[in-house]
Amino acid sequence: MGLHEDVGEILFTADQIDEIVKRIGDQVSRDYADKDLVMISVLKGSLIFMADLMRAITVPCSIDFLSVSSYGAGTTTTGEVRILKDLDTTLEGKDVLVVEDILDSGMTLSFLLNNLQARHPRSIRLCTLLDKPERRRVDIKADYVGVQVPDKFIVGYGLDYAEKYRNLPYIGVLKPEIYAE
Repeated sequence: MGLHEDVGEILFTADQIDEIVKRIGDQVSRDYADKDLVMISVLKGSLIFMADLMRAITVPCSIDFLSVSSYGAGTTTTGEVRILKDLDTTLEGKDVLVVEDILDSGMTLSFLLNNLQARHPRSIRLCTLLDKPERRRVDIKADYVGVQVPDKFIVGYGLDYAEKYRNLPYIGVLKPEIYAE
């Protein structure tokens, strides 16, 4: 079976994603006018969203990347967060926008935001393309949300299962038999 056949339902087409990204980009551009914006992508899932979002933002910005691990090859978070690749940029006095593909349990992002706050940025906000509030295990809310999604296993547009499906141009629900243990 191919990548597309493994998807049981398409939640958002490429055109719908483009509209969502443009809306967020417009909002970020308004909010960060005359600020020292540093966008931080949480690798690997948010890479595609970050690339499209930064092109939709009309104010100057710089970018950096973090890589963290809390899932391994499974479908649920382990609860243990490790930084695999840290930032190259210092954040002191800067306006930080953490860009994530999906806000799920919130455990990884809660850890990450606390870690970044300790680096003394002027401000720190969270932007997520997808919000899955039903799975939240900690009290965290994004400042910018693309759309809320149901509690299903979602892939495409950067989101993966075992490092596959990131290259799908849409966001869809993976068929349960694909990830059944």
